[in-house]
Formats: sequence, structure tokens, C-alpha cells
Amino acid sequence: MKAIVVYESHWGNTAAIARAIAEGIGPQAKALSTAEATTAAVANADLLVAGAPVLGFRLPDEKALANLGAHPSRAPAPPDLSHPCMRSWLAALPGGHAQRAPKQAAAFETRIWWSLGGATGAIERALGAAGYTSAAKAHRFIVKGAYGPLRDGELERARQWGAELAETMR
Repeated sequence: MKAIVVYESHWGNTAAIARAIAEGIGPQAKALSTAEATTAAVANADLLVAGAPVLGFRLPDEKALANLGAHPSRAPAPPDLSHPCMRSWLAALPGGHAQRAPKQAAAFETRIWWSLGGATGAIERALGAAGYTSAAKAHRFIVKGAYGPLRDGELERARQWGAELAETMR
């Protein structure tokens, strides 16, 4: 099974979760940023997993990222803004309806534990609009503060969820 885990990450937390999910899925899974996840890279994937952080209580858009880069913050490092936001990446995702076989997808987000709103609903809707069917219930992974680090045990939970996704696909 070929699986691609696509992520948007600004301080490394979502990227770490994406890599752990790919590890859990198995050796043929790859974790790619939205900049790396070209149409060709995801075209033959049996499973597409997409994830992003929750910013401003929702899936970030380009305006939110522009504000993120424009205003100084208490972040330990500047945000990585070198890749498109997940919302833009999903908007450019070719429709799965044109694909010969049904494609499966799943969504995840990173967030502080008490965050209102979320990112997974928007990700799931966009994947569905592109013709993907849900392989599993979306997952939420917790960061200790606005910029991280990840809560203890979250990487292990991500690997386990990846393994569960792989089992579902068998």
C-alpha cells in the first residue's frame, strides 16, 4: 500500500506528527510538506492523510499565515512559512473522481488541548469534495503551548494511529 501523509507545519510539531504517522503506516509511506506533495507525488497513493495545526481556531489560510509572519510573537523561533497552507494545497488537489480506483483519506490536526474550533472538519470536507472517502475518524494531537512542544506520548499515539490506518487499508 502506498500512503502519503501531507502536512502544514510552522514550528515542527505537525511535521513530527506526520512523520510518526508515516512510520506507523509502514515503509512505503512518506511524509511530505504541502510544498513537496505535488500532484504527481500523491497521484498513485492508496491512502492520503492530511494534517495541519489549528491557528485562530481553524484551518489556517494564506491571510492567517501572512499575519503570522508579519507580527512579532513570543515564539521560540520564527514560523516556517516556506510552504503553502493546507487550505491552498487542498484547493489545488485534483479531484479523486477522475481516478480509476476509489481513494481513501484521513485527517489530523495539532492543537492546544482547550482550543475551540479545529482544522480536521475543513480538511475532511475538502478531501471529500475531491472524491476521497474517509478511511478513519480524524485525530487530534496536542501541543503543550501555542508553539509546542508536543505533549508527552503524542508521537507514540501518532505511530499507533498510523498502524491502525494501515490495518484498515488491508
